[in-house]
Order: sequence, then C-alpha cells, then structure tokens
Amino acid sequence: MNYQGSPDFTHQQADKIGVLITNLGTPDAPTPKALHKYLKEFLGDPRVVEVPRLIWWFALNGVILRIRPRRSAKSYAKVFTEEGSPLLFHTRHQAHALQQHFAAHGRDNLIVDFAMRYGSPSLPDVLESMFRRGVRKLLVLPLYPQYSGSTAASTFDAISADFTKRRWIPDLRFVSHYHDYAPFIAAAAKRIEAHWAEHGRADKLLFSYHGIPLRYLHAGDPYHCECYKTSRLIAEKLGLKESEYITTFQSRFGREEWLKPYTDATLKAFPEQGVKSVQVFCPGFSADCLETIEEIAEENKEYFIHAGGERYEYITALNDRPEHIEALASLVLDNVQGWGVAHDEERVARAAARGANS
Repeated sequence: MNYQGSPDFTHQQADKIGVLITNLGTPDAPTPKALHKYLKEFLGDPRVVEVPRLIWWFALNGVILRIRPRRSAKSYAKVFTEEGSPLLFHTRHQAHALQQHFAAHGRDNLIVDFAMRYGSPSLPDVLESMFRRGVRKLLVLPLYPQYSGSTAASTFDAISADFTKRRWIPDLRFVSHYHDYAPFIAAAAKRIEAHWAEHGRADKLLFSYHGIPLRYLHAGDPYHCECYKTSRLIAEKLGLKESEYITTFQSRFGREEWLKPYTDATLKAFPEQGVKSVQVFCPGFSADCLETIEEIAEENKEYFIHAGGERYEYITALNDRPEHIEALASLVLDNVQGWGVAHDEERVARAAARGANS
C-alpha cells in the first residue's frame, strides 16, 4: 500500500532507468538548531552507533545533543557557502555532471538524481520524485568506495524502509562498494599525479580514511580490509614503494578504540621520524566535506607543523573532476547491464556487426 498520498506507478508512462547517488548528509544550516536535528537523525541510527538502544538513548539525548550541536555548528560555519555545505553542493554537481555525461552519450533513458542518508534532500522525497518521472528500474549508488555497515548498509536500510510504504516498487540494484574498481583507482591516482605535477612530491603520502570502532572489524565488517586494498592499488598505480605511503584513520568519536593507526597521532609523530613533508589524500571521501576541509586540511595540518613538520598539503577529493565522473559513469553502466543499456564499446561493436551483416 502507498502511504505517500499519490500513485507510485502511472499507467502509460514511458519507462526510465533511475540512477540515485547518495552520500552521508549534512545539516541544513550551520546553526545549533539545524545541527541538533541532523545529529539526532545521524547518531540515532543503530547502524552508526551499535550500542544497546536504551543506554544510547539516554547518552544521546541527555548529554551529546545538549553539547555537540553548538560545537559542531561552529565548525560547519567555517565551511558553509552560498550553495550550502560542501558535501551538499559537491554531490549536486556530481549528479549534474553524471546526467550531462549520459546525455552527451545518447543515454536519455537514464535519470540521475541524488539524496542524502540524513538531512536533505531526503531519500523518500527523491525516490518519490524519480518514480513520478517514470523510473521503473533503479540503481542506487552510495558514494562510499569502501563498504561499511554504518554507511552502505544504512543506506540500504533506508531504501528498504521506504519501499515498505509503497504499493509498487521498482527493479532494484544496489552498489555496496567499489573500493577496487579499476576506473576509480585510476581516477584517484590521476588526481594525486595532477597535484604532484603542480607541487612536487613530499616525503610521505598519507591515505586517510574515516574511522570506525575496532569492534566493528572484529564483528566482520570488511571496511578495514577494503581501505587497505584501495591504498595498495592506488600506490601500485603510482609506482610507490611501501615505505613511501601509509594508511591511517581519522574522525574517531567517543572513548573506545577505533581502527588504527590514527591520522592525527601519525602526523604528530612524523617529524621525529624524519618525515618533514607530507601530502594527505582521502580515498574514502568521494567529495570534500567538513571532515576533509576542516579536520584534514586545517586541524591536522596544525598538528603536523606544531610537531616540527615543514610542509603539509591536502590533496582535494575527486569531487566532480572529469576522471571521477567517467569512473562513476562506467560503474553505473557495469551495474545496469541487462536493462537495455550497453557500454560505448559494446554499442560500437554491435553497430560494426550490423554493418558487416548488411
């Protein structure tokens, strides 16, 4: 049954294939009120914080939401622009660029849109819009290269929950990860090479990923392994030796142990180890956001320089760079096979075969 108030399926409407890219989310404004709403939704997700619900409810509502919104609002105020938060406008630009890419290649039956797991634009609202536009087959692509239950699985939960409220649901495909997808690895390597061409190399290249609690790894979450594989593949693409790069984890929260080594602790220790210059790239972030701009580019730079480092550079995320859009487009086409959409190479081959047989 449809609880949305309008039909999910409209008869005699041309069928379309929907491509929904998603990301974590962002507050609507850099204010304590907006942060309170956003953090309550985000930290209230049992996929994000795996703590007994009653205990966590008291901790979240009795302590965290009384303190953190005001503190986080100050951080977001530093990165907000006229277009909103960086994560919001970068994801919007990615969706627009992906739609343009498909249009330029004659794929008018693909409709691209974006949504946030928490905050706006919400998954239910965007799904409703896509279905009204004739989407009958849906590919969901969370922009998390490395899988974690706290990110990709949470997105799947939200999609599934929305579908329980609909009379009709589309054919569904879901990309759970793409940490070792060759075009993505090539795009990341090309981004680093472009930075090197302009600024030269540093003593060490540091790959920083968002952390998760260590117990998630022990419970079977593959995130840790996929992060290390991504780093290794990018390093191999760049021709780096093991001594020339390192993988670390940032943004830990609370008192329990998270994945190590920690990014901040590593940077603080580098100067004493003889590493005087460092470049940081975040392969787990498809778009620049608070964690890359404020935490990596600014806060961690201060740690390194204060500890005796001399040169620190943050290499910006892939965002809507052409090589990233091409990689995402290729990933989409790989995952919609059988839905009447073929790669360019296949279309050329088919055209050639038709010409040979005519």
